[in-house]
Amino acid sequence: MKRRNFIQLSTLAGVGLSLPMSGLLNACAEHPEHSLEFKNLISSLLKDWSDGMLKVQINNPSNIDEHGALGCPSCTHIHGRCMDAVYPFLYMADKTGDEKYVEGAKLVMLWAENNVSQDNGAWTVIKNPKSWKGITIFGAIALAEALHYHGHVLDEVTRTAWTKRLEKAGQYIYYTFTIDFTNINYPGTAVYGLDLVGDVVKRDDFKAKSKELAEQVKAYFTPNEGLLFGECKKSSSKLSEKGFHGVDLGYNVEETLNSLVMYALKKNDKELLEILTKSLNSHLEFMLPDGGWDNSWGNRMYKWTYWGSRTCDGSQPAFGMMSHINPAFGTAAVKNTELLQRCTADGLIHGGPGFIEAGIPPCVHHTFTHAKPLAALLDHWDHLPEINSSTSLPRMTADGVKHFKDLDVFLFARGDWRGTVSAYDAEYHYEYDYRQASGGALGLLYHNKVGLLCAASMAEYALVEKNNQQPQPGKDICLTPRVEVYKEDVWYTNLYDLPATITSKDENGPIELLAEVKLKNVGREEVTETASDFDITYKCSADITQIKVSSKQDITEPTAFVLPIVSPNTEVVTKISDREITIEKPDGLVTINANVPLKIKDIEGARTFNMVPGVEAIPFEIFFEKDVNELLISIAVS
Repeated sequence: MKRRNFIQLSTLAGVGLSLPMSGLLNACAEHPEHSLEFKNLISSLLKDWSDGMLKVQINNPSNIDEHGALGCPSCTHIHGRCMDAVYPFLYMADKTGDEKYVEGAKLVMLWAENNVSQDNGAWTVIKNPKSWKGITIFGAIALAEALHYHGHVLDEVTRTAWTKRLEKAGQYIYYTFTIDFTNINYPGTAVYGLDLVGDVVKRDDFKAKSKELAEQVKAYFTPNEGLLFGECKKSSSKLSEKGFHGVDLGYNVEETLNSLVMYALKKNDKELLEILTKSLNSHLEFMLPDGGWDNSWGNRMYKWTYWGSRTCDGSQPAFGMMSHINPAFGTAAVKNTELLQRCTADGLIHGGPGFIEAGIPPCVHHTFTHAKPLAALLDHWDHLPEINSSTSLPRMTADGVKHFKDLDVFLFARGDWRGTVSAYDAEYHYEYDYRQASGGALGLLYHNKVGLLCAASMAEYALVEKNNQQPQPGKDICLTPRVEVYKEDVWYTNLYDLPATITSKDENGPIELLAEVKLKNVGREEVTETASDFDITYKCSADITQIKVSSKQDITEPTAFVLPIVSPNTEVVTKISDREITIEKPDGLVTINANVPLKIKDIEGARTFNMVPGVEAIPFEIFFEKDVNELLISIAVS
């Protein structure tokens, strides 16, 4: 097969011409000077990850159950999707001429055929023929891109066999996938996947199904901000009590939007490109200045890893390939890749910025998925617009309050402070509560000088997808700032108060957000015989962030505001007094004080660690005292 770029130069060059925007870059029509720093970054990172995967690949021909698979340093099972590594392996084989990468590719495909391949063309998520088969779309895309761009490095017998296997996978997807058969990330990704596979195996029916899904997916964007929705059981079904759809930032930016962007550019689908431009701009509002994704509120945040989502591919293609429309998209691609590099050790990505210092082993799943988009960018490099970090991200320059009407989530910014307060009530699963930041909670607090200070976790850590999450090490302590009380050993907190309301005010300097909340248990029952109604006021000025918690009811049970502060175990903590504590960070001193004593929850060691979003923290708890119905807490950076 003659090699070519699936995303044509003419398509990329002309996208912006039909869009009602100013300042579009036309440079890609003349093959611009790209950011060599970014190309060098992704090239070196891809090699590092590929070598890291080879290092954990199992070579044991006597045991077909494991021979060829990628062993996982953290999980007791083999990840069925490890054959996705076929694409980065073949890319590296083509670029370096090193036969070890060809052998690595052949081995992962051999393992897949021996263990997770099904007669109907599907691959399963684990070695169990009854397990989830929707992941076939991701393996099909990886294999199709590997064959299309780099199949010439294979011998004829292998290339022919893999092409036939790819067609069987395409047939499974063709007959199984509908726009709403499950979460939107599967049919959304199939928009690009079916068209791609159709090109490689010459099946026009696959391409026709792709076009059909592309038309249908246009209805899956929220009315105000244009956020992609459908991350819930069934994707177009139940709305929340407040009327919201299921939206998950991690899955959107790291998986589905990639597929839709690549399809829209390839086909020059102008209507879809307009929709995606608005959607990417809205999603970009949630990227932190260090390249982290603020998915504190997302309804699948149980897989939040700060840099993205555990089993997704990475946000580089969607934002990098659209940077001719908004150069800040290119900044997003660069910053997030730099963050991934900082979270990499021994050739594998760790599931958050706190893993390495906490000594938590990485899951190999992060690496074999995130290696694919880097290979895709490099395969399209000559046709890409310029990608660099010269344009500021929205949250770098933000000031004031932004309310996302389709989520009931507020972003605030003043001076160097950035924060998120959420009353988003959409649930991933309406039978079980996997509670993300809600109930008027502070989902995230960030300072430009010292970085991440607060980051939400699940209310209670749960292995919602036991094959795709790492067990929580040690005691599970929720990292979401909250009001809480235990009555008869039952936990009541505002995190379970989904009807909570938030109002905002930005006048005369400081920003104020007022959350009116109730304390409830996981069954949504309100606490009785003690205060249940509370006001939480978040006040942010250029110099300080303050939290005021108050109730007009009698507080008869020990009730506290819990404020976990993100802090690696290497940082020095100093107790200035019972009411003031400092934390020495590399670029500043964080001072926390309150009008009552600051205590630290009972933890094992100097820090607690939480898998979501993958950080260490110090969980301060500030109790109401007798006759004191108002807590005043301040956080300052110097």
